[in-house]
Amino acid sequence: MIARIWHGTTKASDYEEYSQFMIVKAIPDYQKTTGFKKLSFLRRLDNNIAHFTLITYWENLEVIKNFAGKDFEKAKYYPEDKKYLLEFEPNVIHYEVFAD
Repeated sequence: MIARIWHGTTKASDYEEYSQFMIVKAIPDYQKTTGFKKLSFLRRLDNNIAHFTLITYWENLEVIKNFAGKDFEKAKYYPEDKKYLLEFEPNVIHYEVFAD
């Protein structure tokens, strides 16, 4: 199994609204992909910045490529992210899960 980790930041004032956007738009998009296993969506406030970390779990790298495209190490963004995110980190990080 492969873990794919993404991080993003918003203004603290967008904390709840961006969380809801991810629940309604992004999470269903991941869940409908063949080979998707599960996810952990983490969030925290740090002064005026909201941090979001999304860890998705996939069967293998080929499945991730079906979801993210050939350049699977690039982060996948939605058009709506422009409204919320303070920056667009270009890449995600992948880890092999050796214990669960």
